[in-house]
Amino acid sequence: MHPYGYGVTDEAPLRRRDEPEPAGDGRPLPEPPDPTSGGPDPLPAAVPLTAPREGTPRPVESVTELADVVARMAAGTGPVAVDAERASGYRYTQRAYLVQLRRTGAGTVLIDPMPLDDLRTLDAALAESEWVLHAASQDLACLAELGMKPRRLFDTELAARLAGFERVGLAALTEQLLGYSLEKHHSAADWSTRPLPESWLTYAALDVELLTDLRDHLAAELDRQGKAAWAAEEFAALVASADRPPKVRPDPWRRTSGIHRVRGARAQSRVRALWYARDGVAARRDSAPGRVLPDSAIVAAAEQDPKDERALLAIPGFGGRSVRRLARVWLDALDEARALPDDALPVNQPMDGPPPPHRWAERDPIAAARLARCRAVVVATAESHRLPPENLISPDYIRRLAWSPPDEISARTVSDTLLGFGARNWQVGNEGSGAASAGPLARPRRERRSAPCNQARHEFDLGLETVTFLASGWHRLVTDE
Repeated sequence: MHPYGYGVTDEAPLRRRDEPEPAGDGRPLPEPPDPTSGGPDPLPAAVPLTAPREGTPRPVESVTELADVVARMAAGTGPVAVDAERASGYRYTQRAYLVQLRRTGAGTVLIDPMPLDDLRTLDAALAESEWVLHAASQDLACLAELGMKPRRLFDTELAARLAGFERVGLAALTEQLLGYSLEKHHSAADWSTRPLPESWLTYAALDVELLTDLRDHLAAELDRQGKAAWAAEEFAALVASADRPPKVRPDPWRRTSGIHRVRGARAQSRVRALWYARDGVAARRDSAPGRVLPDSAIVAAAEQDPKDERALLAIPGFGGRSVRRLARVWLDALDEARALPDDALPVNQPMDGPPPPHRWAERDPIAAARLARCRAVVVATAESHRLPPENLISPDYIRRLAWSPPDEISARTVSDTLLGFGARNWQVGNEGSGAASAGPLARPRRERRSAPCNQARHEFDLGLETVTFLASGWHRLVTDE
């Protein structure tokens, strides 16, 4: 047994109880299930998975221990399962407080990054490996802060969406595809807690226990549906954005919950002043802003504009001891807002993009009709290919296209417009993408699997008429003829 509490094992991968015996290489070879059919027979009750097969490892906390882990991971084979735990809702930042990895031949590793400068040596050891993550977009940023960035990855949640699974959480997929149930009661825990309880460490280790097994099942299902190339393009986009700094939102205070109740620029200035005052306190304390002062208290204070501590503390949300100690901070913020000249008050910013769809019929009926046509085809095509409409094409891209189509409507100009928004090649039907696609508006009438890209023409039926589209057929929907 390794001194960290885990060891290398030759034990065959865990199998669902109703699966056949594994092949000679130790890997089970089940027939991938059809996620839409439910299978001919119900699966047996899921087996609770309560502990890692090699025991719960002790977190790595020193450079010496990390060096040993790097050597073990480098000597492992196959994809590496990766996960990270943050303290969302507890801490100001989104940093990782625990990193979990598992690889064949190396076992499971838990790393406490807090006493370590970074994990760049581990990143270098895994440079040529495929990383397997679940909901990768949630973890890539905090891993990048530690110097870890995948060169190739497989996202099991995104793969499940593309394959048409209705429930795409890790526990749901593990139960449906592998026959094991995972406990998820520590998912919202404060992972900055030290020392971490043993039950939390077990939970964290189990998050990567079956991740590569799940990857294999989903990869087979994507291949069976002809969507492997779609997934590959999505995964490549995730890799490209892994270390991209988050987009800074203008006027973040406008996202205060309940701000719609605050009327007038002067009252909005009070929301702004309290929001930034709270943000400063939260950053200094490394505490989630909502734990310093709830949004509801900010909105109530902006509406009532209390002038003294007694009036302030009478407002719900300001009565707690820690909030009362900061009464002067909140009152100073309100005084600052009260003293602002009119020309320094908040003004409505120009909208980035089209207006809310419910206003389209009044402002531009032609654009509203375009949007209705696009939405109908997106929904029909998504249903045809068995995936959520938002994964077929971003709703924001469709709104932008319908509101402001290119001056010259053609397959090329519309495809270029969508690509400029950020759409993938497979979504706009580019033949050079290698994706299985007849264009996102081409709904196959008979063949249920995704058609190869060289099958350039298909038909779809909206119930009124049958229209033939070329592979990049989006342009016909934004034509106002």
